[in-house]
Amino acid sequence: MKRTYNKEIGQHVGKEVVVMGFVHTLRVQSKIIFLLLRDVTGIIQNVVETSSTSFETAKNLSHESVVKITGTVKEAKQAMGGFEISVKSIEVLSVADPELPIPVVMKGGDEETEAPTRLDYRWLDLRKPEKTRIFQVWTELEKGFRKYWHENNFVQLYPPAFMSTASETGADVFTVNYFDRKAYLAQSPQFYKQMGMASGFERVFMVAPVFRAELSFTTRHLTEFTGWDFEISYIDSHNDVMDAEEGMIVEGFKSVLEKFPDTNISVPERPFPRITMIEAKEILLKLGVESAEPYDLSPEEERVICEHVKKEKNHDFVFITEYHKSKSAFYHMRLKEGSDFSRRADLLYKGIEVTTLAQREHRVDVLIKQAEDKGMSLEPLKDYINFFRYGCPPHGGAGIGPGRFVMKILDLPNVREATYLPRDVKRLNP
Repeated sequence: MKRTYNKEIGQHVGKEVVVMGFVHTLRVQSKIIFLLLRDVTGIIQNVVETSSTSFETAKNLSHESVVKITGTVKEAKQAMGGFEISVKSIEVLSVADPELPIPVVMKGGDEETEAPTRLDYRWLDLRKPEKTRIFQVWTELEKGFRKYWHENNFVQLYPPAFMSTASETGADVFTVNYFDRKAYLAQSPQFYKQMGMASGFERVFMVAPVFRAELSFTTRHLTEFTGWDFEISYIDSHNDVMDAEEGMIVEGFKSVLEKFPDTNISVPERPFPRITMIEAKEILLKLGVESAEPYDLSPEEERVICEHVKKEKNHDFVFITEYHKSKSAFYHMRLKEGSDFSRRADLLYKGIEVTTLAQREHRVDVLIKQAEDKGMSLEPLKDYINFFRYGCPPHGGAGIGPGRFVMKILDLPNVREATYLPRDVKRLNP
């Protein structure tokens, strides 16, 4: 008999079904046993009476054991979801040790196990329905982004993780042995998505791991995370990149809300607010927030700016634009010739930076000069610079942190909670 998922039980009243899943809870009485079974779609009550040949089997089950149950669906107003299964037989597929290292079912008044311990047993932690939901939301968010990419003729490319030179500033990279030489784990697929522009693809996206060897212990930093990157050609300025990302986010939020209408978000109105860095600093000064750094925002400043935009514009997003050259990569195009400011923007969402974007410098002579001005050696950049020697359209793109999006969509306390298997300064397992 074909398996039925728990969420579909109501469609089979009076019929015999087969369900499979984990033993969520077990309440044993003298003549009846109530077994709550959990699968990825939800929880269903199963009733085992003494007349069932599986009564002794059910009586001796341990929590989180995996079972296959055959029985008849009945309406039951008192049961979760309004239905239950009268059990005919139980087959034990996998026995769980009775002593769980962390609880999967939280009882009233129980406190959540400390995060480091939960992450040590991540596969058990993720059995909790609320944790499963995190990755279901992530999936729907990506579906929406991919809908935009598909409908706007983007090509997916798959960048390498090994690089012969560091992809950003040269700092905070992981160095690995690569046969007879050194290689670096990519801080970003930046160079390779730009190569896609030089290849004539015009619009590309990438879903790839990103590695950052930063000694950061914050709630927003990881040493490895999944990045969503895109790059588009024939743009007039970084505003075109912002326009494109707005479209992706709108589709992503629509997808999440279609599947999870109870999620505490709304589809953002376009266009998103856009504030220059200079304007942001003026706003912060009026709000009495001191700035230690004139050309960048601290986490506290990001939070305050977002609160200000929410109050004044009723918007959860804001682009901070026109960064100083000292806070811009060598490949970021300047606002105009001789300007000290670049066509870079960061997107903030609910108090945290979730995207860095920019128009790139595609003119090889200007690109070389900007690298030299930053004191960078041209030899390691030789392959990258060659991308622009034989014609390349004006282009720009963004690096997006989906984990931070999900963290804020679900109001999670830490980006590690939004990451399947987080990697940070201290964690390399499981």
